[in-house]
Amino acid sequence: MSEFDHDQKVTPIQVPKRLDTEETQMVLEDIKALLKKYEDTESHLHHSEGSIEQEPLDKSLLTQQYDTELANYLLPLHPADIAYILESLPHEERLRVWELVNSKYDGDILLEVDDWVREDLIAAMNHADLLAATETLDADELADLAPDLPAEVVAEVQKGLTERERTQLLAAMGYREGSVGAMMDFEMVRVRDDITLEVVLRYLRRLEYMPDHTDQIFIIDRQEHLLGVLSLADLLINDPETNVSQLMKTEFFSLTPEEDDTVATSAFERYDLVSAPVVDEENRLIGRVTINAVVDVMQEDSQEQDLARAGLAEEDTFASVEQAVRNRTPWLLINLCTASTASYIASLFESTVDQIVILAFLMSIVAGIGGNSGNQTLTLVIRAMAMKRINIKSTLSMLKREAIVTVCVGLTGSILASLFAWLVSGSYKIAIVMVVAMICNMLIGALLGVIIPIVRHHFNKDPAVGSSVLLTFATDALGFFIFLGLSSLFLLS
Repeated sequence: MSEFDHDQKVTPIQVPKRLDTEETQMVLEDIKALLKKYEDTESHLHHSEGSIEQEPLDKSLLTQQYDTELANYLLPLHPADIAYILESLPHEERLRVWELVNSKYDGDILLEVDDWVREDLIAAMNHADLLAATETLDADELADLAPDLPAEVVAEVQKGLTERERTQLLAAMGYREGSVGAMMDFEMVRVRDDITLEVVLRYLRRLEYMPDHTDQIFIIDRQEHLLGVLSLADLLINDPETNVSQLMKTEFFSLTPEEDDTVATSAFERYDLVSAPVVDEENRLIGRVTINAVVDVMQEDSQEQDLARAGLAEEDTFASVEQAVRNRTPWLLINLCTASTASYIASLFESTVDQIVILAFLMSIVAGIGGNSGNQTLTLVIRAMAMKRINIKSTLSMLKREAIVTVCVGLTGSILASLFAWLVSGSYKIAIVMVVAMICNMLIGALLGVIIPIVRHHFNKDPAVGSSVLLTFATDALGFFIFLGLSSLFLLS
């Protein structure tokens, strides 16, 4: 019998139950109801009449009862669903549920939860619990957790790794956040090109498990240079006596660890990839990027951009009032200053507004339309920058395009607005001023929607952070100035 041939009993793998969105919500509501029930019963027990000696005993029995019921809810759940539940609970309830989670899933759950929840959970764990949670994780997963773990835990975890795993961990920790190296993993199937498909199949049967999202096998030489890839489909449907070198594809997409993760996300979206190899400058295979990592990065980037547009950083939904105030105050104060400036500009034309009161109502339309036009452009530009579709060199062509689009759209909108202004004021002069002011402010909004994010990116600032605040200030202030200035010139002269 060949060394590759062996008999073994196949044991079904017990996979934690995965819930759909509706089921997850139902479990969350059940857990919240159980926590509330325990809290109410505990409060009633505390205020009810009874001996002082009996109360601790009753409370202990009550705690055991509810802990058992909670643990039974959590036991069959997938780590990702438990992570969602933990993110949906306030601090005290979150820690109570966390204590009842099956400890073998601790590491997986810490990887799944958002950063602000992970910090909360790690702070509640002792040294032994942290070691137990991280000892089963791969090098790339440890690298993801390392920034949030105490230094002594990371050092002790490294001692239990093999030399290769330790090298991988240090390499993964060395890549900057937002790079391909920070999102790649090291689990992959590699074989040589001078063997047959039958040998590859026997090798695969000897593995304890296949790395997640394995859709292709990487072909390397003795120095671990990447020679090609072999899809699992080709492996299964071809003659087992065929040599790997005859079937492997030498034209394939690969990444380098220093590239931005947006390069990977764009490529996976464009080419419908499941995995892609990562090679160093000498074309040695060092890791791979998988679709699950790409989806995580895309989701994180989307959430960060949504928050950044409002001038917010990531925040615990149940954070303390003090922490929430610190997070939200800076850009609100900036917004207050910009709004005050816009109001001051409007006040300079007080006499104009006093004589033609209708202008006070119409000027908000001019400012609002300019802001909306600018935000449309701003959103498109930030998205295009994230996808690496535009840069500083393409700014001029982007400005020309947005100017043309804005004029075309602005003509239609401004004519309708001028008709409204004529109907409510009875003055064709006000209608004409309305047309000119709207088109001018929409142009300003569109041009700033291009310039602001590109300038911020040029100075290594997040293009999305606060851009809408700056844009709103410009369109409000300049919208008031243009509309009221034109009104002063043409209506009161």
